[in-house]
Amino acid sequence: MASYHTYLYEMKILVTGILLSSRLICSSAFASSRSSSSLRPRLFSSASTTLDMSNNKRVLVPIADDSEEIETSCIQDTLVRFGAEVVVASVKPGGELVCKMSRGLKVVADVSIDEAVNQSWDLIALPGGMPGAEHLRDCTALISLLEKQKADGKFYAAMCAAPAVVLASKGLVGDGATCYPAPGLREKMSSPADEDVVVQGNVVTSQGPGTALKFAIKMGELLYGAEKAKQIADEMLVS
Repeated sequence: MASYHTYLYEMKILVTGILLSSRLICSSAFASSRSSSSLRPRLFSSASTTLDMSNNKRVLVPIADDSEEIETSCIQDTLVRFGAEVVVASVKPGGELVCKMSRGLKVVADVSIDEAVNQSWDLIALPGGMPGAEHLRDCTALISLLEKQKADGKFYAAMCAAPAVVLASKGLVGDGATCYPAPGLREKMSSPADEDVVVQGNVVTSQGPGTALKFAIKMGELLYGAEKAKQIADEMLVS
């Protein structure tokens, strides 16, 4: 009888040992699997995200009280469709972000111009509107940014009143640019053109609300190429 009990005890020890060994093997395999999987590249890694973002262009759209709302929204909306990061900056004093546009629409800017001034931009695009364009002209930080764009050979653009009131008054545009076809504005320009949109190197100018979509698509073409511009124009039903 004692021999039988001894046999059961030995068998219990054997089975316990087998179970413990199995657990250790499984735990080791699981840990190895966890370790190896953590070394595998993820489908959406930060590197791939950075690569996708590297083609994005950064566009600054400065606004003020009495800036033209059709032009502002056309620039912002269209260039976002191209894939650009578009940042609207208020030039109002004290960092005030809410601007009352020329027809009463209130727009909340993303940042103040002071927050934008030390950043790098692929394009700075100015809407028109009066006296909104005068507020843009009188903003020292914005003029510094535009002068830097010119010095660096980067794109900057203006439409409606802004080519005459801002660019021409600061020596930032040459002969043959265009603006809103009003005598008081055209007189400020040197040999103003009658075209809807004029491209002169890294400077783009346009006439007014009715040409805003064409203006925005042209800027998108300069940043992203003709093929992308045709795609966006077709999607927006622009002939």
